[in-house]
Amino acid sequence: MAAAAALVLAAEAAVLVLLNLFLGKVVDEQDMSLAGIDPRAMTVSAWIGAAVVGVYLFGCALLLARTALRDRPPRGLWRIVLISCAVVHGLLGAFSVGLVGWSAFVVMMVVLGLLVWTLTWYPTGEEPPAGAAAGPEAEEQPAGAAAD
Repeated sequence: MAAAAALVLAAEAAVLVLLNLFLGKVVDEQDMSLAGIDPRAMTVSAWIGAAVVGVYLFGCALLLARTALRDRPPRGLWRIVLISCAVVHGLLGAFSVGLVGWSAFVVMMVVLGLLVWTLTWYPTGEEPPAGAAAGPEAEEQPAGAAAD
């Protein structure tokens, strides 16, 4: 599951970077301005946004790939980063319904599902020893065994 989520996040990072670069180029070529903001500033900020989004999502994809290769859950800060990625996808899904449509919502929810599934797939604590699996009942002797 972590490998599938890593592939999906890497593809999403590439698509969002290309989309932001394209939008920045469109603003630059059209010499557009919004509320008096310099068009060049809008282009540069779109490109900076593309870099930030790309690094964030690709970094999360690398964390998921590492999780898949090691077959162990991420811990500490890395787990928090993946949780933040899941929260971002939940918010993007909610916003995308009104702005883009239900198909974008479904894509965001699939990615969210993959992230949550990966985060909950692995146990968070250490494995109990083999003898401790039975619990305290295994330590007690049956009533008939005490008389022997």
